[in-house]
Amino acid sequence: MSSYDLRLKDLDQVLESEVINLSKLREFCFNGIPDVKGYRSLCWRLLLNYLPCDRNKWDEQLDHHRKLYQQWLDEILVTPGSIDNEECDHPLSEDPNSKWNTFFKDNQALTQIDKDVRRLHPELSFFQQATDYPLPIVVYSCGTKRLNRRVGMHFLNSANVERKGLGIVKISQKSEQTSTSEFKPLEEGSEAHWEVVERILFVYCKLNPGQGYVQGMNEIIGPIYYCFATDPIIKMKEHAEADCFFVFTNLMSEIRDFFIKTLDETDTGIVNMMRKVTDRLKENDPVVHSYLVKNEIYPQYYSFRWLTLLLSQEFSLPEVLRIWDSLFSDSQRFSFLIDICCAMIV
Repeated sequence: MSSYDLRLKDLDQVLESEVINLSKLREFCFNGIPDVKGYRSLCWRLLLNYLPCDRNKWDEQLDHHRKLYQQWLDEILVTPGSIDNEECDHPLSEDPNSKWNTFFKDNQALTQIDKDVRRLHPELSFFQQATDYPLPIVVYSCGTKRLNRRVGMHFLNSANVERKGLGIVKISQKSEQTSTSEFKPLEEGSEAHWEVVERILFVYCKLNPGQGYVQGMNEIIGPIYYCFATDPIIKMKEHAEADCFFVFTNLMSEIRDFFIKTLDETDTGIVNMMRKVTDRLKENDPVVHSYLVKNEIYPQYYSFRWLTLLLSQEFSLPEVLRIWDSLFSDSQRFSFLIDICCAMIV
């Protein structure tokens, strides 16, 4: 039996236990999760606390969260004034509790989400391809519940008005409209993977109003969704959207302080993380550290993006998946991320 087969056997023993030994799982996954049989998808669900260690509770846990996500979709993907919404009010209402008022404010965040997800891993065709499990209430809604259609409406209402003296008033569309056409929506009955990611991020934004959507979250969710949506285990793959939402939410709960500017200077903020990279570099390569200080090459110039996006923009997607196996296995999250950043500089 080859060493690879022995590794698979060891992983099977860990995962087939009635109660998963999380320490053993972390120890195994730290050295990379085999890219077969849906191992990575399952292990990430465990390492990011979506699945409990007790296997007997898995079905109940998955069923509860998937139904809960569907309930949120039913509540959030509603256009004010539609038949589905009994409490319709006027689109021009200035009432702060107006559903139309909320709808238009949501579109501002949705515009940024739409722009970002269309640029997600453009080197791969995956996110432009159709998902095997489109959401029926969206793809058979004649476009009324497709979020990218709302963005189109938003652009129509955000034209530039230019007037010089008493001359002709010129109305021109903002240039951002053309930048969102890199990925195109699919026909009725289908939806692309980037549209699913857009929906997950929008739901997250709606359920976390204190934080909302911050540019860069698309880079965090991309690898998770790709991992789940390519799972060879069909019963897991068909629920990639709901499971991805909860795993992404759990991960964001650990790194959300990186995205909140008011927390930059706290112990869990991004400034302290960058300081840790600098300290680790000083310990391991004082010559390089001295050179950077002397030339005023500050850590925010290079390590800010590395840390906030967990290196997702520094490597190709397959490499990111492998790196994240180790990051998620790190019991002292995210100490190993500091090590990688330091190694990159050295």
